[in-house]
Amino acid sequence: MEITFLGTGTSQGVPVIGCECEVCRSADRKDKRLRTAVLIKYDGVHLAIDAGPDFRQQMLLAGVHSLDGILITHEHNDHIIGLDDVRPFNFRQGKKMPVFATKEVQNQLKKRFAYAFQANPYPGAPGFQLVTIDKMQPFSAEGIMVQPIEVMHGSLPVLGFRINNFTYITDAKTISSEEMVKAKNSDVLVINALHHRSHHSHLNLSEAIEIIELLQPKQAYLIHMSHYMGLHEEVEKQLPPQIKLAFDGLTLHV
Repeated sequence: MEITFLGTGTSQGVPVIGCECEVCRSADRKDKRLRTAVLIKYDGVHLAIDAGPDFRQQMLLAGVHSLDGILITHEHNDHIIGLDDVRPFNFRQGKKMPVFATKEVQNQLKKRFAYAFQANPYPGAPGFQLVTIDKMQPFSAEGIMVQPIEVMHGSLPVLGFRINNFTYITDAKTISSEEMVKAKNSDVLVINALHHRSHHSHLNLSEAIEIIELLQPKQAYLIHMSHYMGLHEEVEKQLPPQIKLAFDGLTLHV
């Protein structure tokens, strides 16, 4: 399984528009963070997790020519608003894009992309094949078995996903003990860490480290980071060896 981090930043991305902090002014490419998303290549199947506002740019940067499906974690704009850009895949592949999402997320997609769900959408509108998923049931995404893991983003349910020994969790603040079990003992765990201060709906760095210690992966990577996290090079030096900051373009083999 090949994992490529398409983006590792929070909802504003890094650099933030108009910000002059040292992170936003950094020349280190590891401090340039598009909105959080990941690409999975496994057994000839290409899946993306989330499609935020940088989706088009991410597909181009990663050289993606085909995409078999998109797993959606939740309905916030930084995770879905790029879905209009599945159109080139619709045209090249000659079919609608399978989009795996809960009923609640599907309802939001139908509102924000109403033009794509009309009885007779205009020529050139994106084509989505909505596939219903929920936290209780593993599902097949184009032949790849996926275990959903529910986390809470404040009061909003968000789905993480586990494929074999790779677990991906974003926008979490809390995880129930029942859902924790699903994520334990992964070879690779990806989890969000916004910055150092407390936040009402995101894990901060110390909270993410606590959850990583409970889940005991062989290796953990942090995502969904804001410019307040600090410079990549400096922060990573302070972390235990089994925890690293992910960065845009990083590719892993699991």
